[in-house]
Amino acid sequence: MDVYLLPAAMRELPPPWNDLTYRRSQALEELAPTEERCEEARHVLRVCLPERRQSVHDWDEELRDFYDDRDDHTLDEADAWLTRIMPTTSQVTRQRVAQVVGVWADMRIPTVSAPPTDQQIDTVAAEWATSVRQALAHDAFAFIERATVSGSLSDPETQDIALLACGFVRVGLAVEAATRVLVSLGRPRGEDALLDLVRDAEVQDFRPFVRSRLLRLRRSLYETRAREVPRDEEPLLPDGLRGLSHSWQNDFDWGATAPDGKSLARARSALEASLAVERSPGVGRSYGGAPVDWDAIAEVVRALMPYPRLVTRERMNEAWHECESLGFDLRGTDAVSFAGVWCARIADRVTAAVFRWLADLPHVEGATGHKEPEALSTPVFWAAGLAERSVRRGSAVEEAIWFLHRTDDVPDSREALLRLASDPSLPAATREAARQWTV
Repeated sequence: MDVYLLPAAMRELPPPWNDLTYRRSQALEELAPTEERCEEARHVLRVCLPERRQSVHDWDEELRDFYDDRDDHTLDEADAWLTRIMPTTSQVTRQRVAQVVGVWADMRIPTVSAPPTDQQIDTVAAEWATSVRQALAHDAFAFIERATVSGSLSDPETQDIALLACGFVRVGLAVEAATRVLVSLGRPRGEDALLDLVRDAEVQDFRPFVRSRLLRLRRSLYETRAREVPRDEEPLLPDGLRGLSHSWQNDFDWGATAPDGKSLARARSALEASLAVERSPGVGRSYGGAPVDWDAIAEVVRALMPYPRLVTRERMNEAWHECESLGFDLRGTDAVSFAGVWCARIADRVTAAVFRWLADLPHVEGATGHKEPEALSTPVFWAAGLAERSVRRGSAVEEAIWFLHRTDDVPDSREALLRLASDPSLPAATREAARQWTV
């Protein structure tokens, strides 16, 4: 007796939902998302939602690695046999999966023996059933999204859709499509659902993806806050940094800044101010014995404080609270430590931008009697010492060493490189980075 791999409710789905071929998606694109059809799509989601977390395609990771970058269609042909033998949900059975696996054996697919074992058949059967659930759910969410965008859904309907989408994210199926629907629901319905998901440990490895979509919804709130002029707020960066007009959105880039006396003075002031920022123990390291994902957190901090003048105690506290509400694992980092980490990181990024700019300026050793070349040669002498100090404190190491290399025709820069290359107190990677330019 053959064994059905899908529950009766899935086997009895009406057309085009029961179609497992490419024709299903084509048919759905031609249908208008009416109230009746959206209810039908929600029914599809209910019957496809499994009770526990599912894995998809774990069985063929080795197979896909084998065919990676190969210029043939063997893997596509192997997959096509699944829907060729089981074109509808009512035909998804173990016996038909066994037929497919037998064909794969004839095709000499490397992960299938000849003849196939029962274990291989059972593994493919389980994964194929899960893949069917995911494919149907993906199309159902895509269909419903068209209705959410048009605003034709009632409040009870959006609540039901949000619950279904969260359910699929938690079991790891159709995560992208489900999350996209939640984003389309907007605030507050979709936003509240996404917030619940990013705080839920059950979501596991999908949390970063869900959080990235949630940030898109909340970005307008950050931008509104960033447009507010600081009033009676405590600045956290020195004057030499607060006066900069360069934006973090552009990585504090100085590339288009004309190299004149004023800009060079600002650059020097910025470097000296960055060196005055206290180094936090959390910069580049971790709290609580495990790394904090500072790079992901940067999106929140950068959006709230895109300019150095906006870096205040109050806004850092807001950023810290926001990161906690977004489910970031801060590993016990309190608001004060959080602010210390980000002040140092911002100073590092400004330092890197300044040294990149200085390294690209034309440099002439000594005064030449011509006003512009003389002005452009001046930074070499004062910046070499600042570059060495930056390297020694672990700030913008790559950019500072590159600046010293670009100006190594000047004794101060060349001597700084030699000292850095031979100092045993520095990390081996830093010494090697300097040494490569001293040979």
